[in-house]
Amino acid sequence: MPLPLYLLALAVFAMGTSEFMLAGLLPDIASDLDVTVGTAGMLTPAFALGMTVGAPLMAVLARSRPARSGLVGCVLAFSAAHAVGAATSTFWVLFATRVVAAAANAGFLAVALTSAAALVPADRKGRALTLLLSGTTVATIAGVPGGSVLGTLLGWRATFWAVAALCLPAALGVLTGIPARRVPKEGADGPTLRAELAQLRSPRLLLVMLLGALVNAATFAGFTFLAPVVTDTAGLGELWISVVLVLFGIGSFAGVTVAGRLSDQHPGPVLAVGGPLLLIGWPALALLADQPVALLTLVFVQGALSFALGSTLITRVLYEAGKAPTMAGSYATAALNVGAAVGPLIAATTLNTEAGDLGPLWASGLLVAVASLIAFPLRNAVAAGRAATRCGDVSERPSSLR
Repeated sequence: MPLPLYLLALAVFAMGTSEFMLAGLLPDIASDLDVTVGTAGMLTPAFALGMTVGAPLMAVLARSRPARSGLVGCVLAFSAAHAVGAATSTFWVLFATRVVAAAANAGFLAVALTSAAALVPADRKGRALTLLLSGTTVATIAGVPGGSVLGTLLGWRATFWAVAALCLPAALGVLTGIPARRVPKEGADGPTLRAELAQLRSPRLLLVMLLGALVNAATFAGFTFLAPVVTDTAGLGELWISVVLVLFGIGSFAGVTVAGRLSDQHPGPVLAVGGPLLLIGWPALALLADQPVALLTLVFVQGALSFALGSTLITRVLYEAGKAPTMAGSYATAALNVGAAVGPLIAATTLNTEAGDLGPLWASGLLVAVASLIAFPLRNAVAAGRAATRCGDVSERPSSLR
């Protein structure tokens, strides 16, 4: 894989640490800013909402700029937003900084996904996506638990300052490692913006975007509220939150690595095997969460399955949006973050029910069940190999969902 892909992954690591770190900081933030844990949990969908809206908007703006300058600008804006968030004593200011940081993250990821796909041969998009997403999975293994420990020892603000500082070497790496390229004229070297946006009328593209959003909604519904499950339901100490996050991260890294080797040419087995297991896993985690060994084991398994399915579906988005070379990354980013916004919102509504702290885990199972009900009758279209979507050629696709 080209060196620039690893530099992009470094920046994704910094941003992924921020996106996931709230899972271990919510109780501290809620106490410090005098809000409920459920209210503090809204910081996660705020981030996801900013990414959902920001991804296509930033991708459109980036069409007229070199990729390198856009990527560096987004990383620096992301760093500045975290510095402001670390200094504030008002919840709604912190909420606003999460939206701003999310927009910067969205712009970076939308351009990075497109850049990553352009750096490799057409039939290796899945491998390139795996390497890029490894920045996120490594963040869940090292960055997020490290942030959780730092937050436990020095307070949540220290974690925000650490993320702001981590962005600076990432920006330097992108600046020095990503080659400067001229900006193509509209319609001269590729499709027009209108033609790229027209790809959103493709039923197959919309289908895989919807499924990707649902799977990611399930992931964030359960992941966002893991901390109280660890401390209250399982009865473990606060430092065990970091252990659980590490296990989830190791699982996600394993899942995305395996999926990356299959998602280009053999997505069907990943979806056919992983989907039912993921559907069983969330209720199993809810039922066995009071048993520490089962909790630790299932957290690892759910991390692996969630990211294996999620990355495979997002790879399908990139293939289905093959005729939208500058906007495909934003479509994938939007799909991911619609799910990341909706999932915690749904999960938060379950906290005051009889399910209590386990409600988010049941919500995750429900979201995967909805995805399964949609996907099963259309499974051949969802799992179509790359040959059917090479270069986005509709003429090569099966008649279903053409």
